Amino acid sequence: MENTKREDCFCEEHGLSLYIETSWEKILFDSGQSGNFTENALKCGVDLKNVDIAVLSHGHYDHSGGFMKFLGINDKAVIYINKNAFGRHLGKEYNYIGADPALKGSGRVIITDDEYRIRDGLCLYTCNDKEQIYPSEGRGLYVEENGQIMPDTFRHEQYLLIEEEGKKYLISGCSHKGILNIVSWFRPDHLIGGFHFKDVDMDEAGKAKLKEYASKLLEYPTMYYTGHCTGTEQYDYLKNIMQDRIEYMYTGRCLEI
Repeated sequence: MENTKREDCFCEEHGLSLYIETSWEKILFDSGQSGNFTENALKCGVDLKNVDIAVLSHGHYDHSGGFMKFLGINDKAVIYINKNAFGRHLGKEYNYIGADPALKGSGRVIITDDEYRIRDGLCLYTCNDKEQIYPSEGRGLYVEENGQIMPDTFRHEQYLLIEEEGKKYLISGCSHKGILNIVSWFRPDHLIGGFHFKDVDMDEAGKAKLKEYASKLLEYPTMYYTGHCTGTEQYDYLKNIMQDRIEYMYTGRCLEI
C-alpha cells in the first residue's frame, strides 16, 4: 500500500504497507491507514495468513490502521511496536494522528525498546541515542505529554535492519529523524522507505535543498527505494539527479533485491 498506483485493480491511500520475504520469514511492515492493503495482497498473490511477524515503524494512523484487520486474518504473527508508539501523537493542527489504542490490547503485540533483536540478522533500532547532524523535514508534528503539547521528536520511530548474505537492507516508514541521518547511521546496501520530503516547496529554494540532499545521499553506496511521504513531485526531482540510484515503490510493485 502506498499513495499512488499504476494499475486500476489496486487500492491506493495515504499510507504505507510493505510485504517482505527474507530467506527465513515473511514480514508485514506497517499496514496503511485502513484494511485496504489486504485486498492488494490478494491481488499480488500474497496470503497474509502465512506472515510470520509484523512491525510498526511508528505510531501514526497511516501506518497502523490496518493491523486490526490483519490480526483477524492471521492467527500467529505478533506485531513489534516501540514502547513510545501509543503516545498521543498530533498533526499540524493538533488533531490526533496516533495509532488505534485497541491494537495495544490485542494480545498480539511485543513492545520494543531502543534496540530489539528478533533474531540474528533481523533487528529493530530507534537510534534515539544517535546524534542528528542533519535537519529533518519530518517535523511540524506534535505529541501531548502530561497535558502539554510539544514538538514530536519521534522517539517512537524504529527501523528494521535485515542482514542477509553479506548485505544490509534497511526498512524505514517515514524517516522522521531525517533520511540523511538514517543513511549515515546504518550505511545500508539498500534502503526502502519514505523520505518525508512531501512538504518541501518546489520553488528555487526547495529545489536547491533537494539537490543538496540528493548529493549527500549519493555519497553512500546505497540503492534507494522510496515513496509515500517523499512526495511524487519531489521524487521526480530527485530521480533526475540520482538516476538509477533511486526508484519509486508504488502500490502493487514487486521488487526483488
